[in-house]
Amino acid sequence: MEKIRDIMTDQVECCTLLDNVFEVAVKMKELNVGAIPIVDKDRLVGMITDRDIVVRGVAEKHPGSTKVEDIMSDKLITISADASTKEAANLMAEHQIRRLPVVEGDKLIGIVSLGDFAIRKMTDDQAKEALTEISEQNYNGVQH
Repeated sequence: MEKIRDIMTDQVECCTLLDNVFEVAVKMKELNVGAIPIVDKDRLVGMITDRDIVVRGVAEKHPGSTKVEDIMSDKLITISADASTKEAANLMAEHQIRRLPVVEGDKLIGIVSLGDFAIRKMTDDQAKEALTEISEQNYNGVQH
């Protein structure tokens, strides 16, 4: 069975607590990504998504100078690099998330996303079903 370390992205661009929402949005645009992990030194402290910026930032009339910690998600679901791809898929389906930070202790070492699963030929039918469930539920407008 494949491990997360086999499919994760290990070169992850991050922002820090010193960055503001505008800086995170610019980095998202430059990198063409929808989420940026927030670290304090190497320690993962949060994640900010394009949806967070819209829902918690713009919709609540926060300026671009708002600190990232004011709108980032800090209750994170994470996984270790030694976990199986099946475990990751199940976690992502259960929590309806498209990206899963990979940690060693509380240190960010990578990230795995739906796209990482999509580009691999997976032999585990349960993992495929879990990913299909995420996509279908999000497609139908059900997400948190």
